[in-house]
Amino acid sequence: MTFSQSSSGSSKCSLANFRRAWTCTGLSRGTRLALHQLYYDPNIENKNLAQKWLMQAQVSPQAWQFCWALLCPDKVPEIQYFGASALHTKISRYWSDIPSDQYETLKTQLFSQIACFSSGSKMVLTRLCVALASLALNTMPEAWPGAVPEMVRVFQEEGGGVDGRARCLALLELLTVLPEEFQTSRLPQYRKGQVRGALGREWGSVCPLLQQLLRRGDSPGAVKARVLRCLSSWVLLDVPLSESEGLVEDCFTALPDPELFDTAVEAIVNAISQPDSQRYVNTLLKLVPQVLSLQEQLREAIQNGDMETSHGICRIAVALGENHSRALLEQVEHWQGFLALVNMIMFCTGIPGHYPVNETTSSLTLTFWYTLQDDIMSFDSERQAVYLQVYRPVYFQLVDVLLHKAQFPSDQEYASWSSDEKEQFRIYRVDISDTLMYVYEMLGAELLSNLYEKLGRILTNTEQPSSWQHTEALLYGFQSIAETIDVNYSDVIPGLIGLIPRISINNIQLADTVMFTIGALAEWLADHPVMLSSVLPLVLQALGNPDLSVSSVSTLKKICRECKFDLPPYATNIVAVSQVCVCATSQCMWLMQALGFLLSALPVEEILRNLHSLITPYIQQLEKLADETPNPSNKLAIIHILGLLSNLFTTLDISKQEDESGEGTAPPAHANSVVVVLQQVFALIQTVLSKWLNDSQVVEAVCAIFEKSVRTLLHDFAPMVSQLSEMLGQMYSTIPQASALDLTRQMVHIFASETDNFPPIKALFELVTSVTLSIFQQGRGSCRGGV
Repeated sequence: MTFSQSSSGSSKCSLANFRRAWTCTGLSRGTRLALHQLYYDPNIENKNLAQKWLMQAQVSPQAWQFCWALLCPDKVPEIQYFGASALHTKISRYWSDIPSDQYETLKTQLFSQIACFSSGSKMVLTRLCVALASLALNTMPEAWPGAVPEMVRVFQEEGGGVDGRARCLALLELLTVLPEEFQTSRLPQYRKGQVRGALGREWGSVCPLLQQLLRRGDSPGAVKARVLRCLSSWVLLDVPLSESEGLVEDCFTALPDPELFDTAVEAIVNAISQPDSQRYVNTLLKLVPQVLSLQEQLREAIQNGDMETSHGICRIAVALGENHSRALLEQVEHWQGFLALVNMIMFCTGIPGHYPVNETTSSLTLTFWYTLQDDIMSFDSERQAVYLQVYRPVYFQLVDVLLHKAQFPSDQEYASWSSDEKEQFRIYRVDISDTLMYVYEMLGAELLSNLYEKLGRILTNTEQPSSWQHTEALLYGFQSIAETIDVNYSDVIPGLIGLIPRISINNIQLADTVMFTIGALAEWLADHPVMLSSVLPLVLQALGNPDLSVSSVSTLKKICRECKFDLPPYATNIVAVSQVCVCATSQCMWLMQALGFLLSALPVEEILRNLHSLITPYIQQLEKLADETPNPSNKLAIIHILGLLSNLFTTLDISKQEDESGEGTAPPAHANSVVVVLQQVFALIQTVLSKWLNDSQVVEAVCAIFEKSVRTLLHDFAPMVSQLSEMLGQMYSTIPQASALDLTRQMVHIFASETDNFPPIKALFELVTSVTLSIFQQGRGSCRGGV
């Protein structure tokens, strides 16, 4: 078979061509052609066909013949690699096809091939080692009881023209992939337990070999690196830490070597992170001084800007502390050593530079502080008191470190960051915020007092003005705690509210944090309404700044929701400012929800007056749009206006006034303000629908107004049930749409049990049911016609 070029320049290819090559010229020839097509043909369709054929060939019974031929020395590495992969596939997935009397022959052939490739292609060698590992897993412990000792013996024997270094590296590669293949093997569950036990017993043969190679002064760097990889692989089998103790200690001696550093770190971290390792307390205690001895190397790495080294050493310290904090805490006579480890992790938390641009290490440590706190608080009260005496000062120091790390860089530096770096920094600050919230559980009200004192000092010290970043970080600490913790009983919040107006806000990040801090204190303000006058002007001023739209609107919404019954004196001003800003802010929907909360607490006459003032411009605009010929531009404008109205009606609920004033559940004599407005604009909405009934998005926006109003008002919506039911029936019978069906379901659920509203609801339900059934019947009929 030859490759001919089409007029487009691509090779002609088909599965039939490959099968012909298979039949006429042999399996290996067909495979070579397919591999050539896969690797070198630019046509993606040809590549896909070749890959499909190769996958079929790999699992075919004939693969046993061609895979050995593909491993011949005269083949290119890509072809040899496919042959080795085919062997692994056959052994791992089709083991039952191999007669037991062929096990020994297959094993011998694999040993021979590995020896041949020990000085050849690394990727082919690895696949052959994986294939032999799979064979070992399928035969141990019964058919091949001493697998690992035999592997060691075979590769230690001289011969075959392979030098000792290549044989050693091949053996280490085989020993490395053996546990890895076990982790991904398809062995039945009962076999997995047997094989895991057999592998655990083989560690006795592996450990001395690794230790010997790692300690020999003349071992090449490549050999030592492979030893460290092999150790990483074996410890994942839950090798007892006490049995790998010597090797783990040897890993520490490899850390100063830059070529071995990364693999040594991985081996140490894997060894001490195994769940079972906490049982070996004596070994853990020996490792503490080993980790502490890395502090000088850590400081040098930081001074030299070596982020990889500082990151690796931090991983080791955190792995030991995070996985074994309780076990080490319980060794009271060694408390100073563990405290030194905690301080080393604190140093890593406070590593100089801004995350993620100058350092990426500090984020690794945050989970440790959760773990340590949980372990301390889990002790009985007597022991807990002892530990708190030691570690409360540490956690106060942690708060200082975290707030320093949360500080923004200079404006110039921050402007140079990429959008991805800014997003990573935002997420990092959220992680710090979560940590501070958790730390509050240990430090309590004293933490808030500590933050308040520091903020007070920097805001009142006129001789040494502080940076805005310092002020922002302290406020961020308050915000982090107040967002999730009940601070209503804190005696420092009044002082904080008093300090906020003294902050010189000349930066967007600082202004955002001021807004979010005020929002986090909305519940406190509801209990202390006299303080609203201190912060509300700041919020209303921020509404006019597009850069603060998210924080200012979010804060106003929280205040209007929590403090609405204390806001009537400020309502006129809030509505006036909001009317100006609602068109400009990207958060206009949230702003409408805030106004809904606000208006809910006003007298009915004022609600109606403010409603008319607020929505009249939009109603006029909607009337104009309703007269225009439908087009994509006015469609978006209509949906926007309908969205504003539905968000306003979502939160506008005067029924809560009766609940708050304790006047019982008697219905008010006046009509609900939302119902009054909806009745006034009902004809306009019908006009909009008449032109846009075939547009599901517009219909959905219309239904949303009524759906949210019904959900908020419940039975107070009753005056509109009749006309809305009639309109819904007309909509659904003309063009059935899901949004109309959802609104019908809600209407039926709320009003079907009411005598006065039962007739229109019944009529709507019958109509919707009839139309829906006819749709199903038409659908079945068309299906039959198609058949």
